Amino acid sequence: PPEGPRKKKSRKHQRFMERRALLEQKGLLSPHRRLGSQAPMVGPEAGGTLTEAGGTTALYGRKVPKPKQVVSPSLSPSASPDSIARHHSVLLSQRNGSSKGVQTSSPVLRPGKYVAIDCEMVGTGPQGRLSELARCSVVNYDGDVIYDKYILPELPIVDYRTRWSGITKQHMKSAIPFKAAQSEILKILKDKIVVGHAIHNDFQALKYFHPKDRTRDTSRIPVLNQRAGLPIKGSVSLKSLARHLLQKKIQVGCKGHSSVEDAQTAMELYRLVEVKWETELAHSLPPRPPSPVTDPTTDGNHYMDDRYWPTDLMSSSL
Repeated sequence: PPEGPRKKKSRKHQRFMERRALLEQKGLLSPHRRLGSQAPMVGPEAGGTLTEAGGTTALYGRKVPKPKQVVSPSLSPSASPDSIARHHSVLLSQRNGSSKGVQTSSPVLRPGKYVAIDCEMVGTGPQGRLSELARCSVVNYDGDVIYDKYILPELPIVDYRTRWSGITKQHMKSAIPFKAAQSEILKILKDKIVVGHAIHNDFQALKYFHPKDRTRDTSRIPVLNQRAGLPIKGSVSLKSLARHLLQKKIQVGCKGHSSVEDAQTAMELYRLVEVKWETELAHSLPPRPPSPVTDPTTDGNHYMDDRYWPTDLMSSSL
């Protein structure tokens, strides 16, 4: 009959009006807003809201495009610290304005990304002329010790070099094998900014090469030398920089150096000029490509690839 469809439509409209009145009563829908301009609702109160393929939302038969959203890069639980920093930077820029004025993150990275390292070596091989790792200390940004172990060299020790290294035969009783120590240390250094003094010697003892743009060698920071009133291009000892800039005495006496004290001192020196040095580096170093998602099962062996070798070491070995 002709009246059937009309009555059915009228009942449907009545149910719609009752539903709308209920939403207005709950404060979920403004009584002055037209249906076509209201935002899509999610949850049980959405009623006639249906999501369809193609990225549109249908409200009671009417298609309304979804509002455009700026989506930040996906962040995997195993993402590297660089990826996390970039992720936070993107989120910050989204909160602060449009994509045309994306703000760059501060050149000073998060403190948790920084560690300082110092190693002590003993003599092995013919006449003890080979230097092998016998102790390694790593401290965090605040100078707290996060690693400090004695390490048994792969070759027999000929010269303990106690006057400089502080290593004695007694220390080797509690030492761990080199391979085990190397694995532990590289896990700490991975994806970190590593600070040290004449740090290439420490990496050489570890048989490891850290990316240049993540290495901060306090023996090669002109800003430090300038602040200490010393030749800018000269390589100044850690002991001298500590005396001039920190007013502290290190490496004194005949019992040898303390790798913990040296690592802490290198970090202190770095922090003195951190902002200025990082700003200069940001303008001098080429931009680093985004880090891929890091597989936690991988180790640092890929750093043995010669593309990570410092240019000064490569030129000296030719």
